[in-house]
Amino acid sequence: MTESVEIADPRTESEPFGWTGFFRTQGLHAVWDYELLRLEAWAARNPPLLLVARSGGEIIAGACVLVCRLWPRSSYVLAPQRRGLSMSSLSPLWAEVAQPWLSGFPGVVFGEGVDDGAKAEVLRRFERALVRRLGMRTAGVLYRSVDAALAAVLDGRGRLVRQVDTVSVLRNTFADQDDWVSGLSKSRRASLRRSLRAVQRHVESGRVVVRSGSARQDLPGGEVAALLNRHRAELGIPASDTRSPLSGSYFDVFLRRSDVNTLTYHDSEGRLLAINTWLEHPRCLVKQHWASLSVADGGLRDLLFDSYLRAVRHMISTGVRELSAGRRPHEIKHELGFTPRPVYGVAVPRPVMGR
Repeated sequence: MTESVEIADPRTESEPFGWTGFFRTQGLHAVWDYELLRLEAWAARNPPLLLVARSGGEIIAGACVLVCRLWPRSSYVLAPQRRGLSMSSLSPLWAEVAQPWLSGFPGVVFGEGVDDGAKAEVLRRFERALVRRLGMRTAGVLYRSVDAALAAVLDGRGRLVRQVDTVSVLRNTFADQDDWVSGLSKSRRASLRRSLRAVQRHVESGRVVVRSGSARQDLPGGEVAALLNRHRAELGIPASDTRSPLSGSYFDVFLRRSDVNTLTYHDSEGRLLAINTWLEHPRCLVKQHWASLSVADGGLRDLLFDSYLRAVRHMISTGVRELSAGRRPHEIKHELGFTPRPVYGVAVPRPVMGR
C-alpha cells in the first residue's frame, strides 16, 4: 500500500507536497503545522523531522520524529550541516516518534481507512527510512504516548512494549458547568467553589484581569515563552524529557492562530500571572501549556482550578466530545472528574528497526 516515504527537516527543507491538505483534511491539532515545526526545530536541542508516507501520490500517514543524542548537550542544537563531519555527526543518537507539545498523543497520525496491517507496513517503512537518513550510528527508535491499539501494531520480536503512564480525559456528558461540578466529590466541590469565589473577588476588585480567545494579538511571544520556560524549570525537568525551551518567535506565531485559544491572567499593572493554551479541535479539546508565577513571586493561588473551570465550560459550550488535560498530576485531574487512559512506550533497538 505504501509506495514511498519522505523525510523533511523543517529547518532546511520545504514542506512535503500535500501536507497542509492532509493536516486540514484529518483535522490535526495545531502543533502539526509545518511552520510551527520549523520554528520549534530551529530552537530545539533535539530537532524534529517530519516523515510522510504516500500511496498513489497521496499522503496516508505522517510522523514527527525527534533526533536525540545519547548524552547531555547544550539547550539548543547546532545549525544543520550539509557536508563534512563534526563531532555531532559522529555521536550515537536515537529517534523518538513523539509530538513533544501534545501530551498523551502519539507522534504518528494516519489518514482515514488505513487499517492495522497498513499501519504496521507504514511504521516499518518509517523505521527503515530513519536508518537510511541517520546512518548506522542510530541506536534505535522510541515511540512515546501510543494507545493500546497502536502499541499492538508496533509489537513484535525484539520490541519492548510497556504501559508508561496515563493521559487524563474528560468526556463531554454535561448539560452545563454545574452539571460537571455536581458530579465531583463533596470535598472537591467545596474546595473548587472556594477557589472560584477567590478568583472572582480578585476580578471584581480589579486585581486580576482574565482574557480568553483565539488568535490573540495582544500577547508578546517573548513574555509568554519566559513564563512557560520558567514554570517548567521550577517544576523540575526530568532527565528523560528531550524537549528544549520554546522561543518567543514560536509563540508570536502560535498564539495568533485561529485554532489556538489562550487564557491569560494579568495583574492590575499588566504583568502576566498565568497562562493556559487550549488546542481547538472538533473531537478533542487539549488543555495544553500551563504556567503561573509562584505566590512568592507575586502570583495568586486558585488560578489553576479557575482554568479548569473555564476549559470545561468551553468544551461544553462548543460541543467538543472530550477534553484532554495531558498527564501529571493525576490526582488533581482525577478529583476533577477526568478518567485515566493508558499510554504506552515502544522501544525498538536498531537490529529490529524496520522488521
